[in-house]
Amino acid sequence: MTVKNTKFIRLKGANMDIDLTADFKKIHWKQDQCPWNKEENTKKHKCAVKNVSICKYFKGIEPIDIIICAYPVKK
Repeated sequence: MTVKNTKFIRLKGANMDIDLTADFKKIHWKQDQCPWNKEENTKKHKCAVKNVSICKYFKGIEPIDIIICAYPVKK
């Protein structure tokens, strides 16, 4: 999808859940794994949990559905 000549407004105060922990057998879209969860072989880390917490590595969202993550990936 291409968005042309569109101005984006950045709104504060979103109250939502954001994670990369879906069961891959139950979704029909491609989803990357959280690098922190992958390293620890778990699904406990979530980017943002409504009314609870925001991951220290979560840096925002880009259109469309791209999570900006600052987790230090080992090379």
